[in-house]
Amino acid sequence: MAQHPDPLPAEFTEAFERTRTRFGRLGGTVLFFSSIHSTNDVAAALASSGAPAGALVIADAQTAGRGRRGRTWFSPPGAGLYVSMVLEPRRSREPERALALLTLAAGVALSGAIEQATGLRPDIKWPNDLVVGPRKLAGILAEGIVDRAASGSAEGGAPDRSPATGVAAVVLGYGINVASAAYPAELADRATSLESELGRPVDRAVLCAETVASIAGRYDDLLAGRFDAILDAWHERAPSGRGARVQWQTPDGPRAGTTAGVDEMGALLVRAGGQTERLLAGEVTWLL
Repeated sequence: MAQHPDPLPAEFTEAFERTRTRFGRLGGTVLFFSSIHSTNDVAAALASSGAPAGALVIADAQTAGRGRRGRTWFSPPGAGLYVSMVLEPRRSREPERALALLTLAAGVALSGAIEQATGLRPDIKWPNDLVVGPRKLAGILAEGIVDRAASGSAEGGAPDRSPATGVAAVVLGYGINVASAAYPAELADRATSLESELGRPVDRAVLCAETVASIAGRYDDLLAGRFDAILDAWHERAPSGRGARVQWQTPDGPRAGTTAGVDEMGALLVRAGGQTERLLAGEVTWLL
């Protein structure tokens, strides 16, 4: 690792110590950086070098943070929570399903953690966003680290594109907008923050500890095969998962339909033309 980590700030150390009994399998290793290109990249390097599952990478700022489909994640200093962790869903009783539901489980965990820490209850928007009304509050990015013995490669693509047996680990990253910031023009009308919504300061360290503890609980659900609990919680926290109008691209052009929940593997179900379509990947446009 080219850049050495910085000391974990005292407020994070204190918050973690108060919450550590709920961290379960997570947090055995914690690396903090004042500024780093991408927490996911650092966590991926850790995973590829054999770091144990549960390792955490936290940054005060990212210079090349990214979201789904290669988009940039705006990560200014002190304004957000930027965290990545190394997980091993292949150790689940049903690894293929655990891998498929990891992002949904993380969304449930983060929505619950934000509510617990701040009182604000964000909605989940398939597949990987937390929103307040029409504005995005947080995003999740899961990236697979492919088993070298299985593929001859150290890194893989999105978990939903690799069989669970070939994925040695998954880097789960998330960014939460905490403080108000001068968002780029293309984000100004689409992004929000906890402090903007609440009208008061939010303790990032307490929030960080709560997110780790909440993800630890849902990670245990995945490993133990408690998938129905995750899906039930997802539907409860994702009102747009049913009855919302969406559009997506097909080889024959755009199609539109109405959301009808998710299936047992986390695919979005959409009713269109009297049939139910199953959407796994690609771009979904949510229509007003």
